[in-house]
Formats: sequence, structure tokens, C-alpha cells
Amino acid sequence: MADGVPRIRIDKWLWFARFFKTRSLAAKQVSAGHVRVNGTKALKPAQNVSPGDVLTFAQGKVIRVVRVEATGERRGPAPEAQALYFDMTEKQEKIPANPKFEGKGRPDKKARRALDLTRKQDTL
Repeated sequence: MADGVPRIRIDKWLWFARFFKTRSLAAKQVSAGHVRVNGTKALKPAQNVSPGDVLTFAQGKVIRVVRVEATGERRGPAPEAQALYFDMTEKQEKIPANPKFEGKGRPDKKARRALDLTRKQDTL
């Protein structure tokens, strides 16, 4: 904070903003190289972030893109945590789950042979 800009460790900020349940989980994500700060990989949990930095990381099946708005003082309630960032994540189309089997259970011997024939014909 020599130049007056508030800075905070990236793992601590991710925990303050409630993106990860524990600070150690946030540190593991950063150490594994799964978090980017302004487009470059953050490899150390001790890397500092300040307001204006853009973070990109995976949260579940969603890629989150957030801009740091404030550093925060503590890990407070959700409304306080949401004030720490601006979410720039684009709406992603829902990825359909694997299609369910529409049949009546396990195929019998005759149906299995028919399936094998269609698979052989598809490969030819």
C-alpha cells in the first residue's frame, strides 16, 4: 500500500467474496494455476489484487469472470461479499445432461445382435 491503493492476497479475497468455502480451497485453486489475474496465471496465493483487477476462474461447471471492486475487511454476509466484485460472467447455455436410455432396460440377445449389426455398418 505504498502508493495508496489497497491490496489484498488473492486467496484471501476469493474467500472474502465467498467464491470458496475455505481459504485453503482458494489457495489450492490459485496454486494449481486455475485462477487468472488480468489474463495471466496466478501461481502464488500470496499474489496481491486491487480494485480494477479482473479475475477468471472455474467454479463448478461455470467459468467466472469478475472485476474486483473493493478489497474488503472481513468475510461477512453474502450482501457484503457481493459488494466486493462486479460479475462479468456471460450467460452460458445450459449444457444438456447425458440423454437417458429410452428403452425398457437391458437389451435381450436378439436386440443386442441388432445393435452390433448397426454398429458394424456405421464403421464401414
